[in-house]
Amino acid sequence: MRNIHLLGTLLLPILLGGCATRSISNSDCDPSRNYGCAANAPAELSEFDVLGIARDARPGDADIAAALARPRTLTLDRNSRVLLIQSGAAFPDAPMREALAARYTVGTFSGSRPAHGVQGDTVNAESYSRSLRLAAAQGGYDKLLVCWGVLESARKNNAASNVSWVPIVGWMLPDEREHMRIRLRLALIDVASGQWEMLEPTPVTSDSLSSMISRRDVDQSLVAQLKDRGYASAAEALRLRFER
Repeated sequence: MRNIHLLGTLLLPILLGGCATRSISNSDCDPSRNYGCAANAPAELSEFDVLGIARDARPGDADIAAALARPRTLTLDRNSRVLLIQSGAAFPDAPMREALAARYTVGTFSGSRPAHGVQGDTVNAESYSRSLRLAAAQGGYDKLLVCWGVLESARKNNAASNVSWVPIVGWMLPDEREHMRIRLRLALIDVASGQWEMLEPTPVTSDSLSSMISRRDVDQSLVAQLKDRGYASAAEALRLRFER
C-alpha cells in the first residue's frame, strides 16, 4: 500500500498540466519548470518610456483637443528607414529584423529599460523618448519601431503514457502536448513629430508533443517556430496598416 501511495505522489506532478507566460526577450526562461530564468535579465520598457508620456502629467481638455486635431500622417514605404527596438533585449530577435528588412532599411537599438534615478524613479519619460528620437535622427532613421511580446503556453498530459514499468521508457515516451502562442504589440513612432500608433497583430499559435527527456529542446524549437511565424505576420500587418 505504501508503494501505491508513493507512486501516486510521484505521478501527481506528471498528471497535472500547466501554463506559463514569458517575454519574447527571455524566451528560454520557463518559470513553470524552473529553468533558464536569469535573475539579472534586462528589465522591459514601458509605453511611457518610449512614447514620452509622463505618468504624473495633468493634461487639460485643450491639450486633448489639440492632439485630436493634428493630422494623422504616419506611413511606411520602401524608402522608410526604421530603427527597431525590442523591449527587454540588447538586440532585437534576428527573425524580426529580417522580416522588416525585406521591405525597409532597418537598424537596431537596445531595448533595456532606462536606469533608475537617485530617488528610485525612472528617468523622465519625455526626455528619454526624445533621446530615442534624436538617436534615430542622428542615424538617419525616420521611424522608430518598438516591439513587445509574450509567449503563452498551456500543457496537457497524455495520461495513457504516464505509467511505465521500465523507467527509461517513461523518460523517452512522448507524454505531454504543449500549446503555445505568441502575442506581439508594436509602436510605430515618427521620429520628426513624435506621432505614434499601436498595432497588435493576430496571435500565432502552434503545439508539439514531447517526452520528459526532450522537453526543453522541444519547447525551444516551438518558441523559434512561433517567433519566425509571428514576426513575419507582424511585418505583414505593418505593411497592410501603414503603407499607402
